Amino acid sequence: MLIEFTISNFKSIKEEQTFSLVASKNKELMDSHTFDVRLSEQSSMKLLRSVAIYGPNAAGKTNLVRALRVMETIVRTSALEKSRGDTLPVVPFKLHRDSRQAPSTFEVVFLVDGIRYQYGFSATKERIFEEWLSAFPRNRVQRWFKRTWNADEQKHDWAFGTFLTGEKALWQKSTRDNALFLSTAVQLNSQQLQPVYDWFNNTLYYSDNSDILGLEPIFSASFCAEGGDKRKIIKFLNEADLGIDDVRITKEIFNLKNLSQDMPDSFKQVILKEMKNEEIYDVKTIHQDSDGESIEFDLEDESDGTRKIFALAGPFLDSLERGHVVFIDELPDNLHPGLVKFLVGLFNNKGTNLGNAQLVFTTHETHILNQTILRRDQIWFCEKDSTRATQVFPLTDFRPRKMRENLEAAYLSGRYGALPYVPERQT
Repeated sequence: MLIEFTISNFKSIKEEQTFSLVASKNKELMDSHTFDVRLSEQSSMKLLRSVAIYGPNAAGKTNLVRALRVMETIVRTSALEKSRGDTLPVVPFKLHRDSRQAPSTFEVVFLVDGIRYQYGFSATKERIFEEWLSAFPRNRVQRWFKRTWNADEQKHDWAFGTFLTGEKALWQKSTRDNALFLSTAVQLNSQQLQPVYDWFNNTLYYSDNSDILGLEPIFSASFCAEGGDKRKIIKFLNEADLGIDDVRITKEIFNLKNLSQDMPDSFKQVILKEMKNEEIYDVKTIHQDSDGESIEFDLEDESDGTRKIFALAGPFLDSLERGHVVFIDELPDNLHPGLVKFLVGLFNNKGTNLGNAQLVFTTHETHILNQTILRRDQIWFCEKDSTRATQVFPLTDFRPRKMRENLEAAYLSGRYGALPYVPERQT
């Protein structure tokens, strides 16, 4: 479960920005849209099940999502897939002289098996500058480790807490300048740090439009074909009112007929060489005609919106069951507001969100603001300041009147900022 995420000096984000999923004390939709997490016998907090992020194009919404994705990538790959001298996927804020040479900083606070963790690091393309981890069992702080780059001596200074057990000297010696200690220690069998690593590796899920219409239909197809859960996919599609009565999934060996006829032959041969003997899923949708006869369609013949819903069905159902933290860039693209309400409603519902999964999505769809889809603290904004750096802030900063303020009209009128400035043409 994600509690908050803090980022600085990454792409369009210059100064430190904190994005929080901690619910406010507002009782609006609290029973359905929030859930309790126990921190100790005496203390608990409420977390949000979903958050929508609004803002103009190029305001930094995507960069906020990408920042956590980059953090996850470095955790997952820095020790296993990188070698000494390899660069890290870090891009600083480039519109200021000082920030171009400074490290980017990433920090998350999250919950695993009832224990709160605070983990972060700062890095440039060349090296990790700082890395730290604290745990809060029973809501009491334990500082497990910290490393800091010593520029004068060209090495890291290390500090370990007594609560971190295991072969710390070996893990420290094995950690390259461009690798994380967390990742290295887990690769060298640290059982104590494994839950922290697994949270990044197994709990976080990301998607954008290229993923949804590219790779993710494969997940939904395999969900039908191999998991024995096709009925869940069909129920999902029926609830979305797509007019699909069934799906038929078959496996076949990849061949040239799977490629567009317009693709140059030279490209086809390259792809065929890469995909030789690979199995792929062929997805057919079944519709009833006016006479009750079942008519079969290729998935590619369906609208982008229908294909998107099918692609999201598998990942959403899996995430709702397993309690994933799901980030989607531009969720409502090509979708009717009613379908957006349906998708977000799956997370804001204790009956369907059995694993306390969380959904964070960027959007330009404003019609959902005035429906009972989101609490006020589930609405966030991105905009750029006078230095062209991204600022991130929640709607609750403006203290909107409960259930009386027209949020869509107020947002579009500029009351909350986060709108593009488009000058009127002179006639």
